[in-house]
Amino acid sequence: MIVDLPRFLKNEQSAWQDLQMLLDRLETEPDAALSLDEARRLHTLYQRAASGLARLSTSPSERGIRDYLEPLVARAYGEIHGRDAVRRLPFRPWHWFFRSFPRAFRKHWLAFALAFSVTMVGAGFGALALALDPQAKSAIMPFSHLLGEPGERVANEENQSETSDMRTTFAAQLMTHNTRVSILAMALGMTYGVGTWILLFYNGVILGAVCLDYIAAGESVFLSAWLLPHGSVEIPAIFIAGQAGFVLAGALIGRGSRSTLSDRMRAVVPDTATLIGGVAIILVWAGIIESFLSQDHEPVLPYGVKIAFGLVQITLLILFLAFAGRRKAKWEKEAAL
Repeated sequence: MIVDLPRFLKNEQSAWQDLQMLLDRLETEPDAALSLDEARRLHTLYQRAASGLARLSTSPSERGIRDYLEPLVARAYGEIHGRDAVRRLPFRPWHWFFRSFPRAFRKHWLAFALAFSVTMVGAGFGALALALDPQAKSAIMPFSHLLGEPGERVANEENQSETSDMRTTFAAQLMTHNTRVSILAMALGMTYGVGTWILLFYNGVILGAVCLDYIAAGESVFLSAWLLPHGSVEIPAIFIAGQAGFVLAGALIGRGSRSTLSDRMRAVVPDTATLIGGVAIILVWAGIIESFLSQDHEPVLPYGVKIAFGLVQITLLILFLAFAGRRKAKWEKEAAL
């Protein structure tokens, strides 16, 4: 309850006017970035106006003033908490990849676990199918060079020599193909996750069949040296793409949520975009590694070196996704004030 209303209005109106002027400037200059002092002042003025509105709610006779304050407080809330305030923050590529990306990954780790599990179930199915019926190879393997005997392919690979131009072209093809598959895995989340599930399962079937084929032929060392350098990052990237697809599917289904579909989708779009963007960068690296390292075999490059490289790489990736971005940067702490 306000005892002396005229005095209250006299003390508060200048602050309300300052808040309105600041909001008007932000709306006319949407790309303007607030300094730390301006951001703090905006927050202080917002709290003051909101407090004043709450006190005026006990004075039914002051409807006109409340009609002025209500939209003002709503505008300030939108600037502080809404998407426009986020959009004005400068884009920091380094921060986005090394902080936002692993944070989004950890936030939705259950969706990643689901993508991993579906792929592994597919791998088990593919290996079992090939073990029970070796003639099924022609139906399972998607590429012609996988249809032959592993021993023959190993001999051919170890005697093969490629020019730098061929390797560059191959790397570009791999980047493009793998990025398309990843985007498709995410986009198929719009089928309530069914399409993402099928794509991951199918890729798992191929992976399991290929691994069993080479292991059964006694070429497990070659397989590890060929697959680990690029597969140690490429395969997890596909899992993350599937993770993004399942996040979309979860927002569509909305189980246990009282939010509307549009609100649920708006809430997950930033994370899914971050996940698939991180996947694209990882796949560019994987394409380079596959073209310029995975295709070099003994005697050019010892298999032990390639296997060690892959193991170190996947270890670093796990540590990156598990721990990167846990500590806030100095500018993030200041922005939160």
